[in-house]
Amino acid sequence: MPNPVLAADPGLPIAILNEIYDCLSLALDASERPTSYSQSEREARSYMRTALRRTERLLNQR
Repeated sequence: MPNPVLAADPGLPIAILNEIYDCLSLALDASERPTSYSQSEREARSYMRTALRRTERLLNQR
């Protein structure tokens, strides 16, 4: 069931932000390994960490 969003609230529904946060966390966990990463893998993980931090900030603003 979709979460209703008030017209006065321009942000994303909290459920969507939570889902994005969970997906990013799982992606980082799944890609964790003891060996070294290639340059493209390091960049991808950096983008995921940045997205995770930004999502966390949005969650804490609500």
